[in-house]
Amino acid sequence: MNEHLMEIIGREIVASLPAPERSMYEFVTALEDEYASMSATSEEFMQLLVKHAPHRQAAAHFSLSFGEFIQTMRKIEETINAEMDLRLSRMTWIDCTDRFRQGDTQYFYFSMEPEEK
Repeated sequence: MNEHLMEIIGREIVASLPAPERSMYEFVTALEDEYASMSATSEEFMQLLVKHAPHRQAAAHFSLSFGEFIQTMRKIEETINAEMDLRLSRMTWIDCTDRFRQGDTQYFYFSMEPEEK
């Protein structure tokens, strides 16, 4: 699966979350992204996560206990994963490379079934 496409779908899913859940998820991911940008290695990143505890910061920011925040984040992540699985199941990729035969480039047709309402 195309990593760029997965990011786009992920952003769409997060944007469709109810405002409180979206705010919580974006708060934590922004902190994690900040720590990732400050890290040269995965070990440094993990050390920053342990040191700064973004989930604890977020719990305090949203006036929740750490347990309440973690429970809510798990539900949010379950929702995101379920929606991602649903969207991926509706995707079709067809390799059309043999129809174009231009050098080493590969060509694919991408289709996604519409959402049922």
